[in-house]
Amino acid sequence: MNAVEPPAHVLATFGLRSVQPVPLDDWGGAWRCGDLLLTPVADHARAAWSAKVRESLRVDGVRLARPVRGTDGRYVVSGWRADTHIAGTAEPRYDEVVSLSLRLHQATASLERPRFLGAQPLSPWGEIDVFAVADNAAWDPAPARSVQAAGGVGTTPDCRRSLELLVQLSTLRRPVQAAPQLVHGDLFGTVLFAGPAEPGLTDLTPYWRPVVWAAAVIVVDAVSWGGADAGLLDRWSDLPEWPQMLLRAVLFRLAVHTLHPRSTPDALAGLAHTADMIRLRL
Repeated sequence: MNAVEPPAHVLATFGLRSVQPVPLDDWGGAWRCGDLLLTPVADHARAAWSAKVRESLRVDGVRLARPVRGTDGRYVVSGWRADTHIAGTAEPRYDEVVSLSLRLHQATASLERPRFLGAQPLSPWGEIDVFAVADNAAWDPAPARSVQAAGGVGTTPDCRRSLELLVQLSTLRRPVQAAPQLVHGDLFGTVLFAGPAEPGLTDLTPYWRPVVWAAAVIVVDAVSWGGADAGLLDRWSDLPEWPQMLLRAVLFRLAVHTLHPRSTPDALAGLAHTADMIRLRL
């Protein structure tokens, strides 16, 4: 299916009336418009929040995409947002991504919790709701109840298996003391590298969780699906409450697999292997 081109009135509102958009493959339906990127928006409130934060956020050693407002001052116009284009591609430089995460979350420590993070998932679900339910399940005293109450558990054998692993591993949780704050919970595969240039970041995916949890999600994703060596699980072990944060990160991903309609057996295989390695470190 071809990507939907930004309408003429959207281009005009962002000052791009004379620019010919160029589609970008594997970029969420985004279009390159000269030095800007136009991207379709799935959730207006989240897109506007991200734009407002990125407008003034400063992070050491990070190229951060800046939002471009429409001529009327809006961040989102008819379901589209505009940002400065950040050159680069995702690369398996996972220790650098974890390091970026720690610097980023020093800068976001003072941000308030967005109201939409406390909203209940809506039916029919979108992808955002799946991740919200999975996030809650990873910390819920009864994760199976949390997932099943949402009513979206997949019916395939691997979805049922991921729910079984979620329940088994949840018994290994111990109380943690780390305070939650605003973190980016999806940095794996979204940090852009361009040679020796500072890494680039195009968006913020907000969660209200401890800083070390966000780093642990990167590590779980990288070991499960990014070809990272198992040593990555240990190289950041000096971070506070690291084993328990790894556990909650893998519980989160298992819950996503249980709920997501596009989950695959191959994805679970990598995740289950990572879960086994984490179990040995608890």
